[in-house]
Amino acid sequence: MPPDSDVAEHAARVDAMRERRNAGLRDPLGWLSLVGLHWLPPGRSAFGGAPGAGISLVAAGGAIPASAGAFEVADGRVLVHPGPDPGLAVEGEPVPDGLELTDDAAEDGPTMLELGSLRLYLIRRGEGRLAIRVKDTEAPALRTFPGVDCYPVDPAWRLIGRLESAEPGATIAVPDVVGDILDEPTPGDVLLEIGGEHHRLHALESMPGHLWLVFGDATNASGTYGGGRFLVSGPVQADGSVEVDFNLAYNPPCVFSPFATCPLPPKGNRLPMRIEAGERGYPGGAGTGGGHAIGPG
Repeated sequence: MPPDSDVAEHAARVDAMRERRNAGLRDPLGWLSLVGLHWLPPGRSAFGGAPGAGISLVAAGGAIPASAGAFEVADGRVLVHPGPDPGLAVEGEPVPDGLELTDDAAEDGPTMLELGSLRLYLIRRGEGRLAIRVKDTEAPALRTFPGVDCYPVDPAWRLIGRLESAEPGATIAVPDVVGDILDEPTPGDVLLEIGGEHHRLHALESMPGHLWLVFGDATNASGTYGGGRFLVSGPVQADGSVEVDFNLAYNPPCVFSPFATCPLPPKGNRLPMRIEAGERGYPGGAGTGGGHAIGPG
């Protein structure tokens, strides 16, 4: 057993990270504010507060103009055409007709359209599929969020694994909740010993020097989200050792909104035991269900 001082320091560090997690979720543009996802067909799609609009919008912060504009999809580009009703803006300025939207993969982030309390932006998923994601800066979930529910910190779930590096350029197939399967770069597998048995988890790339694990376990759908959880490792050491602290396992965005597009555990990344550490399901959300409704996201 580690010294009591180490246990206390570890618990304090986990608690601090959980507080930062809660603060991030309460951000007006965090996952709790996600209220809509609209896939765009080719051509024009009208949007606004009118019930008959192609993309009908409702905001907690007040009425939305009936005819706010239209999105035009052509040759993989998305243009926005403001409607006759005022209100559509970018950085507080009226939107010029034919403005091309950048998406969420852009280096400077997506073009953020402002419409009352709503924020609309473009995402790309799968093989060129396009969608408008909608967030509401006054969503009721932001006001009522009690904070993430977590298992008590347990130092026994702070493990040291070893990275078995993959060949340069290696990829693994990663499914997501909207049915896409993408080949994502992998730095290799993490080898872990849990309860005297050896397991491996396929890793994805995270911040430099760290690993991102998308995994499932036997608590899924009976205490944690049915689609699995995420975990960012400690830094990979020169000898390949790496800390995998399941106390830091966190929910994918789909736990908090049915409009996220989160990855699911790759094949082989569902552990047979209960990992009673990290975040539990989110009451009132998609927390303990299976299937859709998990990040990036």
